Amino acid sequence: MYITAGRVTVNGQTALLGQRADLEQDDVRLDGKPLASKAEPVYILLNKPRGYVTTLSDEKGRRTVADLVKDCGTRVYPVGRLDLDSEGLLLLTNDGDLAQRLLHPRYETPKVYHVWVRGEVEDAVERLAQVTDLNGEPIRPAQVKFLHWETKEALLKLSITIHEGKNRQVRRMCAACGLEVARLRRVREHTLSLGRLRSGQWRYLFPAEIQALKAEN
Repeated sequence: MYITAGRVTVNGQTALLGQRADLEQDDVRLDGKPLASKAEPVYILLNKPRGYVTTLSDEKGRRTVADLVKDCGTRVYPVGRLDLDSEGLLLLTNDGDLAQRLLHPRYETPKVYHVWVRGEVEDAVERLAQVTDLNGEPIRPAQVKFLHWETKEALLKLSITIHEGKNRQVRRMCAACGLEVARLRRVREHTLSLGRLRSGQWRYLFPAEIQALKAEN
Protein backbone atom coordinates (compact mmCIF):
# COMPACT_ATOMS: atom_id res chain seq x y z
CA MET A 1 0.00 0.00 0.00
CA TYR A 2 1.34 3.43 -0.93
CA ILE A 3 0.82 4.97 2.54
CA THR A 4 2.39 2.14 4.53
CA ALA A 5 5.32 2.18 2.10
CA GLY A 6 5.88 5.84 2.97
CA ARG A 7 5.33 7.00 -0.61
CA VAL A 8 2.56 9.50 0.18
CA THR A 9 3.18 12.90 1.78
CA VAL A 10 0.74 15.54 3.02
CA ASN A 11 2.10 19.09 3.23
CA GLY A 12 5.65 17.73 3.15
CA GLN A 13 5.10 15.15 5.93
CA THR A 14 4.86 11.39 5.43
CA ALA A 15 1.17 10.39 5.48
CA LEU A 16 -0.20 8.06 8.15
CA LEU A 17 -2.96 5.47 7.84
CA GLY A 18 -6.31 7.03 8.68
CA GLN A 19 -5.03 10.56 8.14
CA ARG A 20 -7.43 12.88 6.34
CA ALA A 21 -6.45 15.38 3.69
CA ASP A 22 -8.28 17.83 1.42
CA LEU A 23 -7.01 17.55 -2.14
CA GLU A 24 -8.19 21.09 -2.85
CA GLN A 25 -6.28 22.61 0.08
CA ASP A 26 -3.54 20.18 1.10
CA ASP A 27 -0.39 19.39 -0.88
CA VAL A 28 -0.79 15.61 -1.33
CA ARG A 29 1.93 13.77 -3.26
CA LEU A 30 2.79 10.26 -4.37
CA ASP A 31 6.51 9.70 -4.85
CA GLY A 32 6.95 13.48 -4.79
CA LYS A 33 4.38 14.17 -7.54
CA PRO A 34 1.13 16.09 -6.84
CA LEU A 35 -2.00 13.91 -6.83
CA ALA A 36 -4.33 16.71 -7.80
CA SER A 37 -4.31 20.24 -9.09
CA LYS A 38 -3.79 22.62 -6.22
CA ALA A 39 -5.61 25.76 -5.26
CA GLU A 40 -4.33 29.12 -6.46
CA PRO A 41 -0.91 29.59 -4.84
CA VAL A 42 -0.91 31.88 -1.82
CA TYR A 43 2.17 33.40 -0.19
CA ILE A 44 1.94 35.03 3.24
CA LEU A 45 4.44 36.86 5.42
CA LEU A 46 3.58 36.65 9.13
CA ASN A 47 5.15 38.44 12.09
CA LYS A 48 4.85 35.56 14.55
CA PRO A 49 4.44 36.59 18.20
CA ARG A 50 5.87 34.67 21.11
CA GLY A 51 3.57 32.04 22.58
CA TYR A 52 2.49 30.47 19.27
CA VAL A 53 3.72 27.12 17.94
CA THR A 54 4.70 26.79 14.30
CA THR A 55 2.23 24.05 13.39
CA LEU A 56 -1.25 23.82 11.87
CA SER A 57 -2.63 22.05 14.95
CA ASP A 58 -1.28 21.20 18.38
CA GLU A 59 -2.11 18.16 20.50
CA LYS A 60 -1.50 20.20 23.68
CA GLY A 61 -4.09 22.79 22.72
CA ARG A 62 -1.58 25.60 22.38
CA ARG A 63 -2.12 28.54 20.05
CA THR A 64 -0.74 27.97 16.55
CA VAL A 65 0.32 30.16 13.65
CA ALA A 66 -2.66 28.73 11.74
CA ASP A 67 -4.91 30.64 14.16
CA LEU A 68 -3.28 33.90 13.08
CA VAL A 69 -3.79 33.40 9.32
CA LYS A 70 -7.13 31.56 9.34
CA ASP A 71 -8.85 34.45 7.56
CA CYS A 72 -6.56 34.27 4.52
CA GLY A 73 -9.12 32.19 2.63
CA THR A 74 -7.13 29.00 2.09
CA ARG A 75 -5.02 26.49 4.00
CA VAL A 76 -1.34 27.45 4.11
CA TYR A 77 1.49 25.83 6.00
CA PRO A 78 4.73 27.26 7.43
CA VAL A 79 8.03 27.08 5.60
CA GLY A 80 10.49 26.30 8.38
CA ARG A 81 9.95 26.96 12.07
CA LEU A 82 10.21 29.44 14.90
CA ASP A 83 10.04 27.94 18.36
CA LEU A 84 7.37 28.85 20.92
CA ASP A 85 9.40 31.64 22.56
CA SER A 86 10.76 33.11 19.33
CA GLU A 87 9.10 35.71 17.13
CA GLY A 88 9.37 37.43 13.80
CA LEU A 89 9.35 36.58 10.11
CA LEU A 90 7.60 33.39 9.04
CA LEU A 91 6.63 32.48 5.47
CA LEU A 92 3.47 30.42 4.92
CA THR A 93 2.26 29.08 1.58
CA ASN A 94 0.31 26.34 -0.18
CA ASP A 95 2.97 26.17 -2.91
CA GLY A 96 4.55 22.83 -2.02
CA ASP A 97 7.15 22.95 -4.78
CA LEU A 98 8.56 26.28 -3.61
CA ALA A 99 8.42 25.26 0.05
CA GLN A 100 10.40 22.08 -0.58
CA ARG A 101 13.06 23.98 -2.52
CA LEU A 102 13.39 26.68 0.14
CA LEU A 103 13.83 24.06 2.86
CA HIS A 104 16.45 22.02 1.00
CA PRO A 105 19.76 22.09 2.93
CA ARG A 106 21.86 22.74 -0.16
CA TYR A 107 20.64 26.34 -0.46
CA GLU A 108 21.95 27.34 3.01
CA THR A 109 19.62 30.33 2.99
CA PRO A 110 20.80 33.21 5.20
CA LYS A 111 18.55 34.00 8.16
CA VAL A 112 19.01 37.18 10.19
CA TYR A 113 17.97 37.40 13.84
CA HIS A 114 17.94 40.22 16.35
CA VAL A 115 18.85 38.71 19.70
CA TRP A 116 18.75 40.29 23.15
CA VAL A 117 21.11 38.54 25.60
CA ARG A 118 22.39 38.84 29.16
CA GLY A 119 25.12 37.03 31.03
CA GLU A 120 28.76 36.79 29.93
CA VAL A 121 28.48 39.62 27.40
CA GLU A 122 32.15 40.62 27.30
CA ASP A 123 33.54 39.76 23.85
CA ALA A 124 30.18 38.10 23.03
CA VAL A 125 30.37 39.13 19.37
CA GLU A 126 33.76 37.53 18.85
CA ARG A 127 32.93 34.39 20.82
CA LEU A 128 29.64 33.78 18.99
CA ALA A 129 31.34 34.25 15.61
CA GLN A 130 33.82 31.51 16.53
CA VAL A 131 31.23 28.83 17.29
CA THR A 132 31.58 26.07 14.69
CA ASP A 133 30.29 23.08 16.64
CA LEU A 134 27.11 22.41 18.62
CA ASN A 135 27.32 19.22 20.65
CA GLY A 136 29.38 17.51 17.97
CA GLU A 137 27.30 18.94 15.10
CA PRO A 138 29.39 21.16 12.78
CA ILE A 139 27.95 24.54 11.73
CA ARG A 140 29.16 27.36 9.55
CA PRO A 141 30.43 30.42 11.44
CA ALA A 142 27.72 33.03 11.96
CA GLN A 143 28.02 36.71 11.12
CA VAL A 144 27.54 38.55 14.42
CA LYS A 145 27.18 42.33 14.85
CA PHE A 146 26.76 44.52 17.89
CA LEU A 147 23.61 46.66 17.61
CA HIS A 148 23.35 48.42 20.97
CA TRP A 149 23.35 48.08 24.74
CA GLU A 150 20.00 48.48 26.50
CA THR A 151 21.05 49.90 29.85
CA LYS A 152 17.65 49.82 31.56
CA GLU A 153 17.16 46.07 30.98
CA ALA A 154 20.90 45.29 31.05
CA LEU A 155 20.59 43.53 27.68
CA LEU A 156 23.01 43.37 24.79
CA LYS A 157 21.27 43.47 21.39
CA LEU A 158 23.00 41.61 18.56
CA SER A 159 22.37 40.79 14.92
CA ILE A 160 23.17 37.14 14.14
CA THR A 161 23.12 35.73 10.60
CA ILE A 162 23.16 31.95 10.17
CA HIS A 163 23.05 29.80 7.03
CA GLU A 164 21.73 26.49 8.31
CA GLY A 165 18.44 25.63 9.94
CA LYS A 166 19.63 23.54 12.88
CA ASN A 167 17.12 23.07 15.68
CA ARG A 168 17.24 26.12 18.02
CA GLN A 169 20.62 26.98 16.52
CA VAL A 170 20.92 30.59 17.71
CA ARG A 171 19.79 29.74 21.25
CA ARG A 172 22.25 26.85 21.42
CA MET A 173 25.08 29.07 20.17
CA CYS A 174 24.30 31.63 22.86
CA ALA A 175 24.11 28.97 25.57
CA ALA A 176 27.52 27.66 24.50
CA CYS A 177 28.91 31.17 25.07
CA GLY A 178 27.33 31.63 28.49
CA LEU A 179 24.60 33.93 27.22
CA GLU A 180 20.93 33.84 28.21
CA VAL A 181 18.52 34.78 25.42
CA ALA A 182 15.87 37.20 26.65
CA ARG A 183 14.32 37.76 23.23
CA LEU A 184 14.87 36.37 19.74
CA ARG A 185 13.30 37.86 16.62
CA ARG A 186 13.85 36.81 13.00
CA VAL A 187 13.93 39.88 10.77
CA ARG A 188 15.08 38.48 7.43
CA GLU A 189 15.02 35.14 5.60
CA HIS A 190 15.59 34.21 1.96
CA THR A 191 14.91 37.47 0.10
CA LEU A 192 12.19 38.58 2.55
CA SER A 193 12.39 41.25 5.24
CA LEU A 194 9.99 41.74 8.14
CA GLY A 195 9.89 45.50 7.76
CA ARG A 196 7.29 47.31 9.86
CA LEU A 197 4.76 44.49 10.02
CA ARG A 198 3.33 44.47 13.53
CA SER A 199 3.44 41.44 15.82
CA GLY A 200 0.60 39.01 15.05
CA GLN A 201 -0.16 40.65 11.70
CA TRP A 202 0.30 39.15 8.23
CA ARG A 203 0.24 40.27 4.61
CA TYR A 204 0.36 38.71 1.16
CA LEU A 205 3.71 38.81 -0.59
CA PHE A 206 4.07 41.34 -3.37
CA PRO A 207 4.58 39.92 -6.89
CA ALA A 208 8.18 41.13 -6.91
CA GLU A 209 8.84 39.28 -3.63
CA ILE A 210 7.41 36.05 -5.05
CA GLN A 211 9.55 36.44 -8.16
CA ALA A 212 12.66 37.02 -6.08
CA LEU A 213 11.98 33.92 -3.96
CA LYS A 214 11.59 31.75 -7.03
CA ALA A 215 14.64 33.26 -8.72
CA GLU A 216 16.75 32.30 -5.69
CA ASN A 217 15.81 28.67 -6.26
